[in-house]
Amino acid sequence: MSTDTPNKADIVLDLKGLSCPAPLVGAKRLFDDLAEGQTLLLVSDCPGTQDDLFAWAKQTGNQVLATVKNPDGSHGFYIKKGKAALPKANAVLDMRGTTCPGPIVEGRKMLAAMAAGEVLELISNCPGVKDDLVSWAHSTGIKLLATVELGGGDFAFYMARS
Repeated sequence: MSTDTPNKADIVLDLKGLSCPAPLVGAKRLFDDLAEGQTLLLVSDCPGTQDDLFAWAKQTGNQVLATVKNPDGSHGFYIKKGKAALPKANAVLDMRGTTCPGPIVEGRKMLAAMAAGEVLELISNCPGVKDDLVSWAHSTGIKLLATVELGGGDFAFYMARS
């Protein structure tokens, strides 16, 4: 997921009730007609859709901006046509497997050792890291340049000191 907020989709495709790979096939048919930069909201209750969708997005160079769990148990996948323009990272800190606040503590240490304006890519799969990191960055003045959902609960955060 990039820093684009999925507050609206250009097209909504509700394919609840269909098993895989039908949601991905249906999304692909509509997606081919979207213009670069447009967003599709795919709604599915098939448990395999997320894995299929992230694999497809990685192969095709498109972006899954966000996944949301709906009250009915289905998931909404905001998919943007085209690649994200991500900042070039000067350093990468892979904190997968470490629970919060570990990723933030280590990220803070690494950013402190970096020059102002240099970019840190922090990768984490801690369930609370997204909300925690956004709050921490806001309260400390760290610039959160982009957030990318990598799939399977993994996120990459691009950040820099002011």
